[in-house]
Amino acid sequence: MIAGDTNDEDVSLFDAEEDAGKRSKTTNIRHPVASFFHLFFRACAVVVYLLCEFSSGSFIGCMVAIILLLSCDFWTVKNITGRLMVGLRWWNQVDDDGRSHWVFESRKGTGKQQASNSESRIFWLGLIVCPVLWVVFTFSTLFSFRIKWLPVVVMGVVLQGANLYGYVRCKVGGKTNLKNMATNYFGRQFLKQAMSKEEES
Repeated sequence: MIAGDTNDEDVSLFDAEEDAGKRSKTTNIRHPVASFFHLFFRACAVVVYLLCEFSSGSFIGCMVAIILLLSCDFWTVKNITGRLMVGLRWWNQVDDDGRSHWVFESRKGTGKQQASNSESRIFWLGLIVCPVLWVVFTFSTLFSFRIKWLPVVVMGVVLQGANLYGYVRCKVGGKTNLKNMATNYFGRQFLKQAMSKEEES
């Protein structure tokens, strides 16, 4: 009986170690270089913009540097980090008739292809925060009448907003209309609240 208990404990400990190993694999950063460059270009563009605002540097030099950083960020996020970090991809395709189609892909792999939780958080945090910052910069530029910076901040909104929109469409499904999805979500929430109130009464 004691031997049986020991075997059961050994099996349970072994299973626990295996489960812990699986959890650590899903929380570790598997692509550190991609994770670094996912944040590097967009953070550098924001820092250069803020430093140019408070320094007396050349406007043309700052504008070129910011646009180059934004372009590098757009290309890196669209073609590399989205595929590696969260298994999502989007692109524009022109058919034989000359019509433009947006294509959205989502990888549904498991095991080694499964996205890491840490990488997923880094990806979505960087993807959401930076476009919000560029929108704030746009309003501050308009309200402070610094019109010369308007093309730069609009470029930041457009490039980073395009990646955000593309990856949100990948996440929720390429054929899903975001407006309909939001309407359906709030409709379901309202219906749940109404049903719970009826059950309580």
